Amino acid sequence: MIAGNQLFNVYDDELVAERAAARKQVEAFNALGESDPAKSQALIRQLFGSTGDAVSVHANFRCDYGYNIYVDDDFFANYDCVMLDVAPIRIGKHCLLGPKVQLYSVNHPAEPELRRNGAMGIGKPITLGDDVWVSGGAIICPGVTLGNNVIVGAGSVVTKSFGDNVAIAGNPARVIKSIAPKSAVDD
Repeated sequence: MIAGNQLFNVYDDELVAERAAARKQVEAFNALGESDPAKSQALIRQLFGSTGDAVSVHANFRCDYGYNIYVDDDFFANYDCVMLDVAPIRIGKHCLLGPKVQLYSVNHPAEPELRRNGAMGIGKPITLGDDVWVSGGAIICPGVTLGNNVIVGAGSVVTKSFGDNVAIAGNPARVIKSIAPKSAVDD
């Protein structure tokens, strides 16, 4: 499942139990809301596979397993984000996710017999580089990699990978402009 190179049974007993355990952690996190930020972030750090410094996630948050989510330093996810982490979701430093951003590392087969009742799935990892900003309501599809310094426009559907220093938008997302690398801005 995590490797993303073969179909897996979504209803495997072990996977069902792992999703149920993650759901309990997520429900505890969401129940806190903003009443206890320190405890909320401790729950996120327990849920995720790894976190850097300065990690902030607002409720309501949803994920499948949690342990396949890896975020680096200075990460922020706004309200109502969904990360379906069947395969690893890796997020670099200084990244922002707007409200209602969705990252889907899971897909289902094209053959109707295999996808009936959602029984079979296939994972494809998602990777976001450093300094990525995904604006509100955007969807990142399975297997997508975004380079460093990428901005994703609000409501975009990202179906393929993009390199560094671009702003992308639309459905499907496409490059709408190049962005000067940080070193060029600082000079």
